[in-house]
Amino acid sequence: MKEKLLLFNTLTRKIEEFKPIDPPNVRMYSCGPTVYWYQHIGNLRTYIFSDILKRTLIYNGFKVKHVMNVTDVGHLTSDADEGEDKVEKAAKKERKSVNEIVEYYWNIFKDDLTKLNIIPPDIWCKASEHIQDMINLIKMLEKKNYTYKTSDGIYFDTSKLKDYGKLARLKIEGLKPGKRIALGEKRNPTDFALWKFSEIPGKRQQEWQSPWGLGFPGWHIECSAMSMKYLGEHFDIHTGGIDHIPVHHTNEIAQSEAATGKRFVNYWLHGAFLVFKGKKVSKSEGGLFTLSELQAKGFHPIDYRYFVLTAHYRKPLEFSLEKLTNAKNSYERLKNIILEIEDDGKVNERYLKKFENAINNDLNIPKALIVLWNLVRDKDANGKYRTIQEIDKVLAIDLLKRQNIYVPKDIEEMLLKREQARKEKNWEVADKIREEIEKRGYLIDDTPSGPKIRKKDF
Repeated sequence: MKEKLLLFNTLTRKIEEFKPIDPPNVRMYSCGPTVYWYQHIGNLRTYIFSDILKRTLIYNGFKVKHVMNVTDVGHLTSDADEGEDKVEKAAKKERKSVNEIVEYYWNIFKDDLTKLNIIPPDIWCKASEHIQDMINLIKMLEKKNYTYKTSDGIYFDTSKLKDYGKLARLKIEGLKPGKRIALGEKRNPTDFALWKFSEIPGKRQQEWQSPWGLGFPGWHIECSAMSMKYLGEHFDIHTGGIDHIPVHHTNEIAQSEAATGKRFVNYWLHGAFLVFKGKKVSKSEGGLFTLSELQAKGFHPIDYRYFVLTAHYRKPLEFSLEKLTNAKNSYERLKNIILEIEDDGKVNERYLKKFENAINNDLNIPKALIVLWNLVRDKDANGKYRTIQEIDKVLAIDLLKRQNIYVPKDIEEMLLKREQARKEKNWEVADKIREEIEKRGYLIDDTPSGPKIRKKDF
């Protein structure tokens, strides 16, 4: 019998025992990408966290139905319902159609998930394909008198919801119009757009007719409409980055619960930022890389996944190429030790129990990694191979996968000559060959079962 699964619920600010609405089924929604540009490694940290959560649920015997949105319309360049649509802006800049932009960056994102061993969602839902669902939800809100019209769109009146801002614990009375909150025709600083009117009909590539006029949906209404369409009006888990707490997720809760009169989501889980020099990883602060750029620098995507797993999902993770290199070296040492482990057909229940306790204590993966390291270093432990096999169902860092690397023929010949020199105890020649092989970018690990060759870290 596994331990209870405990999770930190942002809504209550408490660690709670996870109890699904309809056990063993779990309905889970993750805020997906806005597909106007590449997802950087800070974004990808959030998806690794969601994947660990999902794998932990599955490991505990739950059946997960996972939905992720693709925002291809309506996400403006400002949280104050102003500025350009990010996807429209990218299409203009690159002189392509919106569809070309969306498909290109969405496919790269999906490739990144594959490279990182992230299980894809059961359902991908594009905002542009669910416009009628959004219109229907806005009509429900309109019927309940939560909306009002301005010259640029239909807005949600947050003053009519007594508990608005409960997720972020916003002090509404202290909010005033300012740089990030442009009041304009809004009744309240926290009011947000449900539907935006086209300023000049035909100028946008994406616009639709609605009961209120030609336009496009607001960003927040998209997630509410699509999550409820596929998971129901009340579901188990919603995930995202901590930057979604004060605006996007707060507004999702407001409009969803106002429309249905029900609790929207039971458990809200949020991943902390990847930080560079103490600040959130961003273009302006530097330290911003895509996964492909890290690969070009000699890192495998799983090196980055391992690096992410070294910090708890709710704590900021300081990034630098030096720190990533250290994680890569640590991961390779771990793999090299594991390569020598043989399957004895057993499972080490003591270590497996420690691992389960760690992951079920609010996804304490750093502690789980310590358990793994202790296991592989324990000379007296049996059942290592199959225990590692179980552990990797959650960590998904290819612990038992043997990488097949290309070794040039002349390097293989040098390796054979070195082995012959070692047999003849000609250590001077053997060392010279090792040095030459290292100059060529390869390392030799001498093991009881013979020499193993691997690529050198640069």
